[in-house]
Formats: sequence, structure tokens, C-alpha cells
Amino acid sequence: MSLVERPLRPTIAQIREVCQPPAITGRRNSEHWVADVYLRDISPYLTRLLLRTSITANQVTWLMIATGASAAFALLIPGLPGGILAALLGQMQMLWDCSDGEVARWRQTSSPAGVFLDRVGHYTAEGLIPIALGLRAAGFPNAGWLDSPWPLMGALLAVLVLYNKALNDMVHVSRAYNDLPRLTEKAEVAAPRSSGLRSVRSIARFVPFHRAYHSVELTLLALVASVVDVAAGDLIATRVLVAGLLAFGVVTVIGHLASILSSSRLR
Repeated sequence: MSLVERPLRPTIAQIREVCQPPAITGRRNSEHWVADVYLRDISPYLTRLLLRTSITANQVTWLMIATGASAAFALLIPGLPGGILAALLGQMQMLWDCSDGEVARWRQTSSPAGVFLDRVGHYTAEGLIPIALGLRAAGFPNAGWLDSPWPLMGALLAVLVLYNKALNDMVHVSRAYNDLPRLTEKAEVAAPRSSGLRSVRSIARFVPFHRAYHSVELTLLALVASVVDVAAGDLIATRVLVAGLLAFGVVTVIGHLASILSSSRLR
């Protein structure tokens, strides 16, 4: 369907046809599991509403950025309310993330600025949420939180999460600097050449702790921890979560770096 043939008030079926082609919904790494499970079923309804306004795709992305940051700040609300609100905002962030691309594809306004803003949104949320988790584990805003080690642990976790995300972008930058073609999302491209690393990678598929560092997973884990905290009457679950994420974060970064260097992604 060409741009001139696209109605100002498209149907849901038309939005799905144009904005959710197999090239988008079938992406191996770029499509989050919540999009596969249900958000791509919901997003056309939000996209249809957005297309009836003058809002641009990049402005929708700004809403995604603000929502992701708000999910982190919600974790500073003590108790279960903060955990619930953060989890809901984490889902809403991903819904905006689906719709901004759909608006861009319908209006054919995709641009490098849109991709850049998308990265800003994910880096912002996934950098702030670990910091907020550390503050939450310290009992913020109650007295004594500054004397706790948990804010520092949250900050270190944020560094690991952002570094792990940056490794993927470093691959694309390195290829661009060497005039190599854009990477495909085929499994064999990312597969390590070392049999040992391939075995470790296979194990990780069964225990995918490395996937816990996305804003959706982080906010859902924070919600589960807040439920346990309320039941236990203290912050034990949130503190175990921060400590566990920090320990596994080190393993994840080392494994990710080794996987990239031993795969075909830099060749």
C-alpha cells in the first residue's frame, strides 16, 4: 500500500498489514518477548488513535523515553504501590516502543533520529532502574539510606547494564568504521566458533539470566521482590535481587564480550 493510498483513518487490519510485516515481527533479537506475546496485538489500537492526531513518530518515542524514566522513579515509592506502578510503566514503555515504529512505518517517516531516540529511551530506562533499585534496597527515603551500601551496588549494576547494552552498539559501530555490511539477525552469525562457548550459550538458553537486564524484566522482578518484601516485613527480597543482578551482571558482561569476539559479528 503506497503512501497516497493510505487513509487518514486506517483500520486495524490495514495497520497490521503495513506496520507489522514479517520483517519486523520476525526479528530474532530486536523484538522483545512481550511484543511477541501480546503487545503487537494491542499496539495497532494505540497506533490508530495516534494516527488521528498530528503527533509524529519521534514525539511518540519521547513519550516512551519519559515513561521508561518514570518507571525508575516509581520504584522510589516505598512498598507494593511503587512496585506495581513501575511494572505498569515498564509495560507502557514497551507499548509506546511498538507504536512509534508503527506510526513511522505508516507515514513513511522512519529516520536515523528515530533510531537514535529509541536507543536513548532504552539506555535511559535501563540505566535509571538499577539505580532506583539500589535506593529502594537502602530504604529510601527513610533515614539512614545514605549510610547503606545498596545505592553504590545499584550504581555499579547500572554501569554493568549500560556497558552490556553498549557492547551491541559497539559491534555496529566497528562494522560501520570498516565499511562492513549491516549484520543480519541469523542465529549462525552470533554463534561462537568455540565449542566451549557454544556449550555455555546453550546452557544460558535454559537459564536465561542474561535477559533480566531489560526494563520490562527489571520492573517485573522488582514487583515480585516488593510482594515478598511486604510479606516478610522488610527489604530482604529487593536486596537479594540487587545483589543477584550485580553478581550475574558481571558474568553476563564477560560472557557477552567473549561471545562477540568469538563469533562472526566482527568479520
